[in-house]
Amino acid sequence: MRRVRVGPLAIGVLLTVVVGVGAGLFWFQPWKLWQDETVTEALPGIEEPSPVPEAPPGTSSSPSAPSGTPSTPSAPSGPVTLASGELISHEHSTSGTVKLVRLADGSHVVRLESLDTSNGPDLRVWLTDAPVKEGRAGWHVFDDGRYASLGKLKGNKGSQNYALPKDVDPARYSSVSIWCDRFDVSFGAAELVRG
Repeated sequence: MRRVRVGPLAIGVLLTVVVGVGAGLFWFQPWKLWQDETVTEALPGIEEPSPVPEAPPGTSSSPSAPSGTPSTPSAPSGPVTLASGELISHEHSTSGTVKLVRLADGSHVVRLESLDTSNGPDLRVWLTDAPVKEGRAGWHVFDDGRYASLGKLKGNKGSQNYALPKDVDPARYSSVSIWCDRFDVSFGAAELVRG
């Protein structure tokens, strides 16, 4: 049998290929395309209704209001939707609803409802002032102007909340993007339509 001699050049090339493949896998994370992460969060400030206790037999189950007292509607004590929009697809197929919500304590959240997009590396939720454009024209516009990163995308499916920092004025923003920070591209976006 002949022995095959492996020289230092061949070892160097092999080592370079292994490091290159490892770096490429780390950078692109292709396995995420087949992994879904579902997150389901309730909107903050929404309490589950408590069961109404049954009235003892022979008593009225509805409280009686004093006669002649006009009923006045009170200010909303729970969350109020200020703006909303439907997600459109950009780099990856994306659907769901986006809402800008003011909570009872005066703070704001961006809420993603029924989100369905691809998983990917370094996905963020951005509140932006960029116009939402269909097709490839809309893939890269969201970092051109003003934007606020609300954090990493919690899951590529489900309903989730993202708190706005106190120094972010929601009136200055008009859209939301699911933004891939690693490749500077929008997976999907929604224009916020004020109600």
